[in-house]
Amino acid sequence: MATPTFDQLVEAGCHFGHLKRKWNPAMAPYIFMERNGIHIIDLYKTAAKIEEASNALRQMAKSGKKVLFVATKKQAKEAISDKAKAIGMPFVIERWPGGMLTNFPTIRKAVKKMTTIDKMTKDGTFDNLSKREKLQITRQRAKLEKNLGSIADLNCLPSALFVVDVMKEHIAVAEAKRLGIPVFGIVDTNSNPEDIDFVIPANDDASKSIEVILDAVCSAMAEGLEERKVEKLDAAEKDQENEEAPAANKRRRVRRNDLPKNDQQPVAQAAPEAAEETKAEAAE
Repeated sequence: MATPTFDQLVEAGCHFGHLKRKWNPAMAPYIFMERNGIHIIDLYKTAAKIEEASNALRQMAKSGKKVLFVATKKQAKEAISDKAKAIGMPFVIERWPGGMLTNFPTIRKAVKKMTTIDKMTKDGTFDNLSKREKLQITRQRAKLEKNLGSIADLNCLPSALFVVDVMKEHIAVAEAKRLGIPVFGIVDTNSNPEDIDFVIPANDDASKSIEVILDAVCSAMAEGLEERKVEKLDAAEKDQENEEAPAANKRRRVRRNDLPKNDQQPVAQAAPEAAEETKAEAAE
């Protein structure tokens, strides 16, 4: 896991905040200075927060937990889509559906509807419908795919949210907070960091700034997933070795009753014979 250096963050423009008149006073600890009416973010704190968030997300990925990436702004859509797909995580880049977390069963029903339409297409039921019905179902399927296709594999609530621009995605943050789901967020100087569990102070409007942070975070999660695979392989090998242990290594206790009858010599009969032999030797 490689945390972005100070120079990389400067080159990506992560230090540019908003105008002074638009700032949120709660972001004061992360602001370095003001220049030409614009707040400059302290990139040393940004780098430290990226490392902290990356370590936490790495452990989540290693534990097999799902992290939902949320970014509906134009600058972040492509980056979120590419990075999340690469590590197999769900994401939302279109409009945030209200109640996505707090009313998750209803969202799952909509996802199942897509699966039902796909089954109709495969088993031939779709071909028996009229032209108008086909058009309606096709449009419905396209709409569901656009809004919910990226979360089709999300069978339960995510373990965490990663949000770009927490001010724009305030509904997602509010739902996560209500359910106690931790939130990782790129927070600019105009946003409130109090509701964010893992704050990453940085410019959330520049595509380069977003990409640099996502690269660090997603690479850490990829490492966590690789560690999980290695641990699974090691556990499987150990189980196989235990099952294939040779039976010769297991000592078997042979009972006296299991011996052949010819090899058994009763102690009661052997004792008198020994006594008679002793008497005969004494007489001689």
